[in-house]
Amino acid sequence: MQKPLATRISIELVPRDATALREELGAVQAHFRSVRLINLPDLPRFPLRSWDGCAIAREFFPDTIPHIRAIDLSLDQPLELVATLRRLAIQEILVITGDVNPDHPPPTNACTVLQAIRRFKEAMPELRVYAALDPYRQGLQQEYRYLQQKLEAGADGFFTQPFFDLHLMAMYAELLAGIPLFWGVAPVTTESSRGYWEKHNRVLFPRHFVPTLAWNRQFAQQALAFARESRTHIYFMPIRTNVVDYLEGILS
Repeated sequence: MQKPLATRISIELVPRDATALREELGAVQAHFRSVRLINLPDLPRFPLRSWDGCAIAREFFPDTIPHIRAIDLSLDQPLELVATLRRLAIQEILVITGDVNPDHPPPTNACTVLQAIRRFKEAMPELRVYAALDPYRQGLQQEYRYLQQKLEAGADGFFTQPFFDLHLMAMYAELLAGIPLFWGVAPVTTESSRGYWEKHNRVLFPRHFVPTLAWNRQFAQQALAFARESRTHIYFMPIRTNVVDYLEGILS
């Protein structure tokens, strides 16, 4: 009999600085023993890059995944990050396109996501490379084709943008059966935050959505149950919500 796939649970923490990151890591470690994985976005406006944040996170958790911005990589330059990943013993990464940083323009001949995935897999075949899945940026058929291109480039699985609808999650779970998926879940607890997600991320909230902590906690619990039932994975992105207030009683 095949052993059931254990659902991995990750918390996404923003590495603003080393002190704040250690405080958040300590809170997660103290309250949620089921969490063994931390993933960290790479935000150039902060001095701490995602891979350096992973080095700190390894003091608290065995597994870490840095986000890598393809837009920062040049096709004309060696992939210097490979040496850094090996030095820090990082075995998994998430490759995203990345937003343009006005203070640091992208290099000439910047990589696309597909090019970055190929380069990392060629330079470091043992590395597990995830790519992004966004259910809202375009139609399902177009997004599915883009996901297939990422798999062909060498992606090993996907981290999704936050979902707010179990029905939509079920559609993608069926389309991508057998492929490692980390479902994104994030709290949206104010009307202004809801407006931001609708305008900038093109999110279509379900009719029963309510921007309260109670609704988001209930959905987090439902999404976690769905991940376990579908043998997929999940990550929680607290954003401006206290991680303990958000997930206490939901994660063990």
